[in-house]
Parts: sequence; C-alpha cells; structure tokens
Amino acid sequence: MAAAQAVEEMRSRVVLGEFGVRNVHTTDFPGNYSGYDDAWDQERFEKNFRVDVVHMDENSLEFDMVGIDAAIANAFRRILLAEVPTMAVEKVLVYNNTSIVQDEILAHRLGLIPIHADPRLFEYRNQGDEEGTEIDTLQFRLQVRCTRNPHAAKDSSDPNELYMNHKVYTRHMTWIPLGNQADLFPEGTIRPVHDDILIAQLRPGQEIDLLMHCVKGIGKDHAKFSPVATASYRLLPDITLLEPVEGEAAEELSRCFSPGVIEVQEVQGKKVARVANPRLDTFSREIFRNEKLKKAVRLARVRDHYICKK
Repeated sequence: MAAAQAVEEMRSRVVLGEFGVRNVHTTDFPGNYSGYDDAWDQERFEKNFRVDVVHMDENSLEFDMVGIDAAIANAFRRILLAEVPTMAVEKVLVYNNTSIVQDEILAHRLGLIPIHADPRLFEYRNQGDEEGTEIDTLQFRLQVRCTRNPHAAKDSSDPNELYMNHKVYTRHMTWIPLGNQADLFPEGTIRPVHDDILIAQLRPGQEIDLLMHCVKGIGKDHAKFSPVATASYRLLPDITLLEPVEGEAAEELSRCFSPGVIEVQEVQGKKVARVANPRLDTFSREIFRNEKLKKAVRLARVRDHYICKK
C-alpha cells in the first residue's frame, strides 16, 4: 500500500523539501510504471484536459490548464507571446521634429505603444506595399508644439506652470480614418490603449509633427506586436497538514505562508490551523526555518495543473 502511494505521489506531485525538490521530471511515459497504461490516448486526453478561466479583464487574464504536461503549457505561453496578432506602429513619417529625441528613437518609442484595435478586422499588409489601405492600415497624427505660458508667475520654476504642451502623451495621438473606417469603427474605439504614456518632453519652440501607420503583425516578427507584457505559468500549490496544529503554533504556522493560505479557526475554544487557499502561496519555504513546524507540513505542487497569467 505504501509503495502504491509512493508511486502515485511520484506521478502526480512535485514535492518541495527542505534541501531540494523531488519528482521534477515527467515519468508517465509508456512502460515506466508496472500496472499503468500511459500510452497516448486522445479520448482520455480530451476527457481529462480542461481550461478554467479564473479572472479576466481588459488588462489581465488568469486561467488554469489541467491535464497537460509542461511542454504543452509552455507551448501555450509561447503562442501568447509570439503568435497572437495585434496592431502596432510600423512606419513613421516625420515632418518636423525639433525635440531632443532623435527621429529613430522617437519612431521606436511610438512602435511600442499598444494600440486599441481588433486585429481580426484587418488584413496583413502585403510585402512591398508602400501605401496602406483601409483594410490593412490605421493612421495616427501627432502634432504638438510647446509654448510659454503667458499667465505663469514670474518667480515660478515649475515646468508644468511655465510651459504649455511640454509633455507629449499618447492622448495627443489623433486617429485619421482611411477610406470608410469612420463608418466601420465608432469614435473612440481606435486609440492607444493608455492615454498617459509619455512619449517626449519639449521646451518652448520645439515641435513634433509626424504621421504614423499601424499594421497587423505578430510577436515572432517584432516584440512590439506581442499582445502581452509577460506570460507565465506555475504549478498549482498543494499544501497538506500532516498533523493537527493548534494554539499559538497555529498562528505561527499562518505567518509562515502568504496571507490567506492558512486559516486559524476557533474549534471548541482552541485555535486550529487549516489550509484555506493554497493557490495564494508563493512557496517561499519559510516553514522550513521553523524547527517545530517544518515536519507538520508537506509542500507539493500538482504536476498537471498549471496556473497561467498574462
């Protein structure tokens, strides 16, 4: 019985010990375990594999992938980074730039600005096309000139008071519809994702006047097309109390983990520790510094349950 439990732990858990990590490598390949059929079976895979969306908003996504190997989870991560198309600035036509930022540096900064547009509604621009059309190009104009504020106090040294338009933000970018784009896209739908990204700083007499062409692309071609700032995954934590932890030891145990992982309850007048939400733990392994409690807890991760964030 003990041998069967050990084999099951080896197959399903990555165990974190005080001085090392056990069961790191994938071992469920055909013929490795007597009595287990680990041959590839599509029906079994479809039955066990699932994706659970935990949180989603405009800026972040967290989902669980269950029933897969690390290679598949990493493939999803790389797809998010390099294969999902977005719109980004590809060409910058500089009419006037008297700021201290060189033209090529300014063009590079503009290329990294995330654009709020659905890439599914656009086509990839053909190689060699110089002029874009309404089906493959978005056009933005940036025209800002810095002047002195005539109403500023004479003894002021604050640039925000002395100068007007001395900071160029993404909110100064104006979308210029091409063809019938004004009819297809309501006002406000085509814009930079954030309107407070600082592009450059100016002083009186300096000016930036340029035109931007945005095209559809993928992160494999250039990082500016990557739709995520970062994409990561980690295994689901599995924390098990091997013995009851009560009294002051329960409070001490809760302090060894991230907030919300260990909950201290009142049971018949005594404080008792229980595992509330292991998902919140970062596995700092602080528990192993406590000589009294380190043998009361087993730290592990579920081998085929991946928490993915972007």
